[in-house]
Amino acid sequence: MPNIVLANDHGAVELAARFADHLKKNGYTVNHLGVHSPDSVDYPDMANLACTEYKKGGYEFGILLCGTGIGISISANKIEGIRCALPQNSYAAAMARKHNNANFIAFGGRIDYSEDPVDMLQAFVDASFEGDRHQRRIDKMMALEHSC
Repeated sequence: MPNIVLANDHGAVELAARFADHLKKNGYTVNHLGVHSPDSVDYPDMANLACTEYKKGGYEFGILLCGTGIGISISANKIEGIRCALPQNSYAAAMARKHNNANFIAFGGRIDYSEDPVDMLQAFVDASFEGDRHQRRIDKMMALEHSC
């Protein structure tokens, strides 16, 4: 069974639960690190928690959620080796995997998406990295972590 790590702040409790249920129904093991209540937590802490767990190994990808998805995705992308996408639709979600080999995907629990976020997540899950010229670009992207 593939493993997924999931973490959210108080702004996305309901959407995180929907994602966890969807993935479990589709044969995934979900390590949901929290939170499960509307009590305030800081999204950089949740991003760090999930990315640290992911980097231990054994996970196919990670999911991060906050109110908008913006703060938690920026936080995750500060962590070496993480490529976290913040898609606006299913096409962008799939391309994040196909072309950018994103290892995390982020969503906003307070965003009114034009598509069901579960469908967007599924597009990400169903996509596969295409490699080739995209790997060259990812290598350049990841080299930026140490360029300044």
